Formats: sequence, structure tokens, C-alpha cells
Amino acid sequence: MEPSDKHNEKMAQMTFGTVYPMYLNKIEKKGRTKKELDAVIEWLTSYDAKKIKELMDEKVNFKTFFEKAKLNKNAHLIKGMICGYRVEEIQNPLTQKVRYLDILVDELAKGKPMEKILRNP
Repeated sequence: MEPSDKHNEKMAQMTFGTVYPMYLNKIEKKGRTKKELDAVIEWLTSYDAKKIKELMDEKVNFKTFFEKAKLNKNAHLIKGMICGYRVEEIQNPLTQKVRYLDILVDELAKGKPMEKILRNP
């Protein structure tokens, strides 16, 4: 199953700063920290905590967020199901990157060790 064009456009226009607090709430409920969340985002995008805050303050959408990002060379190792889609089969590059981030946040919330989340071979 592939996300629709409407779904892809909705993902592109979502503001990163509105989603970040939801990610943070999700992982903190499970005993994880903001520092760990920022480390996961930095691994995927190369944005440090300062840059993450700047992007939230600028109210960038996911399209701009990922256009400016330097995606980790091991991001392709992120596999699995998210919201009914197999992430490695998503054809739209932006939607796939957003779902990569969703999977990493889910893994963090589920208590997976950072070494495994960051997929450093």
C-alpha cells in the first residue's frame, strides 16, 4: 500500500514544531529524555539541538525541514511498518523520511537501546 498524493502533500505541509512536542510527550511517558530524542533527530538529519530549536522557531514544514537536512548515510537501514505502510516501500522520498523519523521515535519510546536505534554498523 502506498500513501496517496493528498497524504504526501499533507505530510509535506505539517509543521515540524507542532509535531516535535508530540514526539517528546510520547518518549517522556516511557521514561526517555529530550536529549535522547534530539540525538535521534541529529543522527537522522544532522541537526543538533540548537538547530532543531531554530527550525521550530522558524515554523518550518517537513518539506523544508528535510530539504535542509543532511540525511544519515545509514537511514536506508530503517525498516518496518508505520501507520500501515512498510517504510522501505514508500515511493515518495519526503514521506519516507518523515516515516523514518516516526519509526526512530517509536523505537525510542519502546525502550530500544540507542546503539540499535542509531543503526551504526
